[in-house]
Amino acid sequence: MQNTAQVQTVYMVAVVVLIAVGLYCIIAKRELLKIVIGIEILTSAVNLNILVMGLGDSGVDALAQSMAVISMSIGACIAAVALALVVDVFRHYKTTDIRKLRRLRW
Repeated sequence: MQNTAQVQTVYMVAVVVLIAVGLYCIIAKRELLKIVIGIEILTSAVNLNILVMGLGDSGVDALAQSMAVISMSIGACIAAVALALVVDVFRHYKTTDIRKLRRLRW
């Protein structure tokens, strides 16, 4: 039991670090692609958190595994749509800088 608690603690530290890196990428960066990467880092942290919460003495719970797999597939779809939008914005405006895109008028 104590070994499982230690493993959960280590993984929760990794989750916190991933969340901090993802939030930094979203808040501090000015490029659309870096923001999409930050969102994907956050979704990875959430998936790891789901798996850690399902960790027990006999392994990871099947419900936690299925939730993580579904979350990963939805995250992959969202990443594909976001990257397609980034490519479309770059083709149309020739930039992916947020500061320059904010000044545009539709």
